Formats: sequence, C-alpha cells, structure tokens
Amino acid sequence: MIYIGIDPGASGAIAVLDAGGQIVSIADMPTIMVRVGKTERHRVSPAMLAHLFEMDQHAVQMVVLEKVGGMTGQSASAAFTFGYGAGIVEGVLAALKLPVALVTPQSWKRSAGIATDKGAAREAAMRLWPAHASRFARVKDDGRAEAALIARHGWLRVARVAA
Repeated sequence: MIYIGIDPGASGAIAVLDAGGQIVSIADMPTIMVRVGKTERHRVSPAMLAHLFEMDQHAVQMVVLEKVGGMTGQSASAAFTFGYGAGIVEGVLAALKLPVALVTPQSWKRSAGIATDKGAAREAAMRLWPAHASRFARVKDDGRAEAALIARHGWLRVARVAA
C-alpha cells in the first residue's frame, strides 16, 4: 500500500510513501510555461500530473491533498491562479478515481509537530527521512517537504485506525 501527499500549486510537490512510511518518490509539481501578458508563468500541467500517477492504482491506500484557500493579502488574480491549479490537481485525482482525503494545513502541521513557517517543514522532513535530506535542503524545496509531511499525516491516520 502507498500513501501520496500533495502540496498543490505550481511550486508544490507530490510525495509517495510506502506502507512503512518511508519515501518511495518525490516529484515537484509538473508545470508548463504559459504567457500571461508580457511574461511567462508556471502553471500546473494536467497531462503531466496524470502521467505521474501511472502506477498500480489499487496500491494507493490514500491520496492526501492539502485543503487550500485564498491567503490574506493575496491579489484576486493570484488567488484565482492558485485555486485553478489546486482544482486541476483535484480534477485529475477524481478522473483517476483515486481515494482522496482533504487535510487542512493546521491539521497536518499539528501531526508533524511544526509551526507555520516553511523552514520548519524542511527541517522536520530532513529529520524524519535523513536518507532524503538533500531533497529538502534548499529553501525552494519546501513544497517537497510539505508534500512528504502531508503523506505522512495520511499514513499516520490509517496506521492509527488499523492499530
């Protein structure tokens, strides 16, 4: 059985844990570049995301997706873009008929024993999975760390129920 954690958004990531809670794989959110006005922006790619989930789907015990919302101070345009990307993720998961559980940031962070800052997520991930510490080393690797901790939250939930 595997557990998948997803930190949605263009700078998010997908982490896969095995039945023992160990990392099988981590991937940055697949994105494509699109022209927005005069600039190029990263956007979540539905096709590339679906390709990442080409696995034995019967082995998926749970996909844990962070339940997101707009952030204070965020522009309407930024909130729409983030929500659109999160919707793409949820739509791909639904199309693949994968079992999805939504989890609030407060809930998975509480189970990881961390505060709200992203550095704490990276530190916790490095401590929990030292063999993969290099995957969480850079400041911009916070999406990977969060995805792994989100997957761990689902793994812990199922492990507690089974015990």
